[in-house]
Amino acid sequence: MKVGIFSNSGQASTQVSNALRSKIKAVGLKLDDDRPDIVITVGGDGTLLSAFHHYESQLDSVRFVGIHTGHLGFYTDWRDYEVDQLVDSLVHDNGQSVSYPLLDIQIDYTNGVHEQLLALNESTIKKVTGTMLANVYIKDQLFELFRGDGLCVSTPTGSTAYNKSTGGAVISSELDVVQVSEIASINNRVFRTLGSPIIISPNESVRVEPVHSKENLMTCDQKVIGNRAIRSMSFKIATQRIAFAQYRHTQFWKRVSESFIGVKPLD
Repeated sequence: MKVGIFSNSGQASTQVSNALRSKIKAVGLKLDDDRPDIVITVGGDGTLLSAFHHYESQLDSVRFVGIHTGHLGFYTDWRDYEVDQLVDSLVHDNGQSVSYPLLDIQIDYTNGVHEQLLALNESTIKKVTGTMLANVYIKDQLFELFRGDGLCVSTPTGSTAYNKSTGGAVISSELDVVQVSEIASINNRVFRTLGSPIIISPNESVRVEPVHSKENLMTCDQKVIGNRAIRSMSFKIATQRIAFAQYRHTQFWKRVSESFIGVKPLD
């Protein structure tokens, strides 16, 4: 089995990465950052998102494992002091995994260029200044004319990220759905939007057509696309999925509870 290590540049993460490399070599596993079977990320959720996009073209053959060296990691199951236990799990790996849905993003620019992107968490579209106006279609049927700061389109696991801060629902990772939430929409007696997040099934898609193609800012996880005139953006569940090595992968709702609530049972 070939193991790749993807780390941020922080001192704590660098120390963990160096220890991890030494221990992996000591047990006879092969280190390969180019064509790995397992990618171990060292840092936090931002590091894992970067690793996901780095290995995006290898999703059919790569499983991820996350070590977090900070205070909170939603996608990361291991702590920095558990390197020995993780290496032992690598030695006894039998291919076990759990997978999560991804977001497929299709972008058409006014110059005729088409681009396809994948997101693990979410994609947003906003206007740089002023109010964004956009026609929103569901399965090619006009749904509404949106007015506001922007729209956030998220995956189930991404529903706990920016989507949650916009008032969107937290969705089970076992559902292959897309959520669209509004960012500061304008609703009064003249202008109306639905005013609620919407959930899109796997056989549906959402298309957003900005009324003004210029001055729009689009994001795909951490990637920012600006200064490009967007004709339309379409969103749906991707055919690809991200896989995590399920050595002791934390159950989704336990992860949500521990990350946001920290509740303990009453005695």
